[in-house]
Amino acid sequence: MEGKELAFRVTFNYTYFLATVFIFLTEVLIATKLKDIFFVRAYLGDVIVVMLIYTFIKTFFRIEDNKKLILGILIFSFLIEFAQYFNIAEKLGFRKGSLMYIVIGNSFSWIDILCYVVGCLLLFVFVKFQTNPQKKY
Repeated sequence: MEGKELAFRVTFNYTYFLATVFIFLTEVLIATKLKDIFFVRAYLGDVIVVMLIYTFIKTFFRIEDNKKLILGILIFSFLIEFAQYFNIAEKLGFRKGSLMYIVIGNSFSWIDILCYVVGCLLLFVFVKFQTNPQKKY
């Protein structure tokens, strides 16, 4: 593959790993201890989950085009949400209350779609203004 660079490389980024752990623990806190605070449980968790996916991927892959990554995460989030419309968790045989049933979700919501868009827009702003010490201007 001469003259063409890969769009990503397998790596391990400790900073993104720590961010992933922090965001994951935040999501667990939202799901367990803050579940009675409607705004946090219903909206903030969905905004944050796209950031969790982003940091998880960036932990193991060095991706040159972060905009494409964010767009891919948004599309993936949409697919999961639309799968909920068709009760995919039940069709796959997951019991109500099981971990996979909770992870996949069980109810479609246009508000969730909006939350994913907001999360991805925040990621885009973060990436846009993030300084890259390896780039010389």
